[in-house]
Amino acid sequence: MSKTVKLKKGFDINLAGKAEKKIADNPPSETFAIKPTDFIGMKRPKLFVAEGDNVKAGTPVLYDKMQENAMICSPVSGEIVEVKRGAKRKILEVKILADKEIEYEQFPTFSVSDINGLSREDAQAQMLKGGVWPNIIQRPYGVVANENDTPKAIFISAFDSHPLAADFAFMLKGQDEAFKIGVEILKKFTDGKVHLNHNANAEVSTVFSGLEGIENNKFNGPHPAGNVGVQIHHVDPIGKGQIIWTVNPYGVAQIGKLFLEGKYDASKLVAVAGSEVSAPQYYKTYTGSGVAKLVEGNLKSDHVRYISGNVLTGERIANDGYVGFYDNLLSVIPEGDQPEFLGWIKPQKERLSFHRAWGLFSFLNGKNKEYALDSNTNGEPRAFVQTGEFEKVTPMDIYPTYLLKAIMSEDFDNMEALGIYEVIEEDLALCEFIDVSKHEIQSVVREGLELMQNG
Repeated sequence: MSKTVKLKKGFDINLAGKAEKKIADNPPSETFAIKPTDFIGMKRPKLFVAEGDNVKAGTPVLYDKMQENAMICSPVSGEIVEVKRGAKRKILEVKILADKEIEYEQFPTFSVSDINGLSREDAQAQMLKGGVWPNIIQRPYGVVANENDTPKAIFISAFDSHPLAADFAFMLKGQDEAFKIGVEILKKFTDGKVHLNHNANAEVSTVFSGLEGIENNKFNGPHPAGNVGVQIHHVDPIGKGQIIWTVNPYGVAQIGKLFLEGKYDASKLVAVAGSEVSAPQYYKTYTGSGVAKLVEGNLKSDHVRYISGNVLTGERIANDGYVGFYDNLLSVIPEGDQPEFLGWIKPQKERLSFHRAWGLFSFLNGKNKEYALDSNTNGEPRAFVQTGEFEKVTPMDIYPTYLLKAIMSEDFDNMEALGIYEVIEEDLALCEFIDVSKHEIQSVVREGLELMQNG
């Protein structure tokens, strides 16, 4: 039965520089990169290619030795120009110089009637070989799904409530059929329900409407209402030993295209947004796009921070870096490395803060006020202060403060009892934003998940 859930806990970070719903004319990047570090849980990546090899879009580039059938494929056709390695020859990036015209590896195509009769085994084989399997993320742990598992349910969040988030409905405009087929394919992998979750305050796009055999749920409230982990918690919580799969809407459409068109289509719209962008808008490119072309001639300043993804959970990248596999957003904000007179003590109307003591005047601005925040943490790490504030931004029936302390003390029993299976980093990212102790809470959460997974 479909649900409507109203959340009161949370906090919206209203940043300046939201992307306008139009597509820029800039040519796509010349080089693209696959980064094994994007795929959480990939511990032993192995290469299929070497520098100088030519590939097509959909050619397998690497795989995880722990799950050998799931291919990570090239998003474009072209030449492998560099395999960048770090300490102990760890693979950091595989760079591809793209062709002017993209050539595709060909996979079997299916009509709608063919898909209805397709078995799970045949669908799975195509998805593993065709590069779309990494779109499926498993809860608990937030890692690429294991092909041998059967989830009790599959969740798709049709909206993102993170700061400056891209609009999925705009990104997937005209891809209604691909999204529909993607959902039909996913339904083959569970005996439970496929949940499609919507923003209760927005009109449902045609891309996400008219789908049969699924549960449509609506969520109303501040961020993290759009987080699929929060949605799972309120609709069908994860119990011990249970598995749920999650897929973002872009991944669903990409799965559909693989079966309808017989190709690994990594084309996408990426939102370039933030207070330091002159004209925030969308760019047509491919997965793993280089940053340089996305911001060329469109910055207010050179002293900026590039973040692949959103400002809460995204990854800091260099000006010659690449957008991550799962990211549809490049955030550009001021670099916060300049000293400030009186620091956080100085009352400022333009400073956003969850804590009334530090952001007294920001409360007078109203909810529609947009802020140009930089990357300054306004303090150094210190003793873990228990304030009771974390619970105010976590709309889940867990105790985040005690959970974090259990992780830090490696208390397995309490981690389990306090809800470690229900969260990944993004679900407690707001706790990190408001933390007066300045701890890297998302890193602590990941350490806890790895302890439980490997322990």
